[in-house]
Amino acid sequence: MVTNSRIRRSVVHAGAVVAAAVLAVPAIGAVPAGAVPAGAAPAGAAPPRSELQTALDDLRALGITGAQGEISAGRRDVVARSGVADRRTGRPMPLDGRFRIGSNTKTFVAVVVLQLVGEGRLSLDDTVERRLPGVVSGNGNDGRRITVRQLLQHTSGLFNYTNDLAALGSAESYQAHRFDHYEPADLVAIAMKHEPGFAPGARWEYSNTNYILAGMIIERVTGHSWSSEVRSRILRPLGLNDTSYPQDRSTLPRPHARSYQQFVPGGPLLDVTEFNPTAAGAAGGMVSTTADLTRFWRAVQRGELLRPAQAAQMHRTVLADGMQDIVPGIRYGLGIFQVPNDCGGFWGHPGDVVGTSTFNGVSRAGDRAVVLYRTTGLADPAPSAAVDNRILRLVTDVLC
Repeated sequence: MVTNSRIRRSVVHAGAVVAAAVLAVPAIGAVPAGAVPAGAAPAGAAPPRSELQTALDDLRALGITGAQGEISAGRRDVVARSGVADRRTGRPMPLDGRFRIGSNTKTFVAVVVLQLVGEGRLSLDDTVERRLPGVVSGNGNDGRRITVRQLLQHTSGLFNYTNDLAALGSAESYQAHRFDHYEPADLVAIAMKHEPGFAPGARWEYSNTNYILAGMIIERVTGHSWSSEVRSRILRPLGLNDTSYPQDRSTLPRPHARSYQQFVPGGPLLDVTEFNPTAAGAAGGMVSTTADLTRFWRAVQRGELLRPAQAAQMHRTVLADGMQDIVPGIRYGLGIFQVPNDCGGFWGHPGDVVGTSTFNGVSRAGDRAVVLYRTTGLADPAPSAAVDNRILRLVTDVLC
């Protein structure tokens, strides 16, 4: 689940120069058995090591409470962490922490939709009205004119419901609404109170509403919830045992770090660990680990989840309008970004839920992937941009 302004900040150019005040907080870099420590020198070929630990330490210096990341290349993984999992107790960040993955969820949902397309049970050219009669209507919204492809591609023109979601408005709103339960239809109804931003297919604009509808279409076609289909089609086959959709459970599985959000520039950090994921649903409600996500992203790019025709459709992109001033040439496929860089670009999808952000990148061939998350949402523009710049620079360094 990502807002339009947040998605812009998540893909800022890695070459930007930023200044940061270094905080005197030690980094923690212990690694569990079976992983390669960031900074160790394993025998044989290995993915970058010091780059990851350095980047996480830099994030801590920029004001992030805690961060953890993983690089997967070949048969070796690098895992590192920095900062603390709990500002009150000072306990270290877990190396295998569970965290809210936000809009990474969209790629899981897009894979399921494309699998259904490959099975002949759904067409990307089907209209929303055909699959969800009467759901998209009113105030100029017309499901007869919007296709499944346009939902997955963010070219529907539908209002982004998270721009009007009570729990995200302020610290007070979060406290009052963090446990609220939403049905998918409730979230779509928020969007239907607003006129569409443009005619379907006219341009690109990020909207979480698109993927709430995609999840509803999965349920209508299969008779099962979108999360059940994700579990049976992706999580079980790939062995992603630490990935799930928690439904109404507002807490996280253990181990996990606590999450903190700054709601206004200059304001304090508020503990926002507890949050009902039904507010994000198929647009961003899943929980995972860096190990599971690196496995997933490599599987996406290596053709383990989609037939060739559907994989090609996923990677057929349009220009991401409104973001060209930040990263010229950035494009969006079906549930996946293509981010240009000096070595041909990479694929991935950032994700944010209040207090937690994740960023990832995977090479075109799926031979190398990097995933990291941080447990602090900053409202101050300069530090927030600095954090995003540093993350993108890491991803570029690892994948180039």
